Amino acid sequence: MSLLELTEPSPGVRLLTLNDPERRNAMGFEMAAEMIATAAELKVDRDVRTLVVTGAGKGFCAGADLPQLFGESDRSVQQVHADLQGYYRAFLAIRELPFPTIAAVNGAAVGAGLNLAMACDIRLTGPYGKFGATFSRIGLHPGGGCTWFLVRAMGASKALRTLLLGDMLDAEAAVAHGLAEGPHEDVVAEALTLAGRFAEVDPQLARHITKAVDLAVATDDLDAVLEYESWAQAASASSDQLKAWVGQFS
Repeated sequence: MSLLELTEPSPGVRLLTLNDPERRNAMGFEMAAEMIATAAELKVDRDVRTLVVTGAGKGFCAGADLPQLFGESDRSVQQVHADLQGYYRAFLAIRELPFPTIAAVNGAAVGAGLNLAMACDIRLTGPYGKFGATFSRIGLHPGGGCTWFLVRAMGASKALRTLLLGDMLDAEAAVAHGLAEGPHEDVVAEALTLAGRFAEVDPQLARHITKAVDLAVATDDLDAVLEYESWAQAASASSDQLKAWVGQFS
């Protein structure tokens, strides 16, 4: 049985569901490999305009399968490092998708599950959503870009506090700290509605806006953002939608 389920709820919208509810969708090497392969397929599918990621059952993703990742004591530090680099590709592949992505956090998103949620462009939480950077509680350094994700979302001070204490944030705290929007009673339905609206935007325009926002967050170089915006705006200047709008005033 596949550990991921990919469906098309509406034109242009894909729903990716982590499908191991008995283990609260904990991510081992097999699920990670499936996610990397699925992301590769989505990346080249020109019919896809937006993606929603959620978990089956009561959890979003309970984190990494720790026995798989860290249970073999005879591996060298170098081998563990290499294995982790490959494992991280699962949620980084989602982050690198060229169209808008939405995490519908229906339950606990812990460790690697938090990374997966944070890798999405937009995060919506349900009333039972939980966001846990709990690495330090088990004596483990954060990985998979968690420090980078949290600093971008919360600022350095709050991110450091959260990571050192291994805090688990409930839905309202996650919203207050800027990790998510909501809470929404039916978070998957809310995410699919939003995804449907995104799918109505011209796909090239949506991809360019998504990239521009990511660039704006990643750099303090205004000139770099202006360069990209001017190129993307020029590319959109010949759209039929803009021509119709301008035509009203001609």
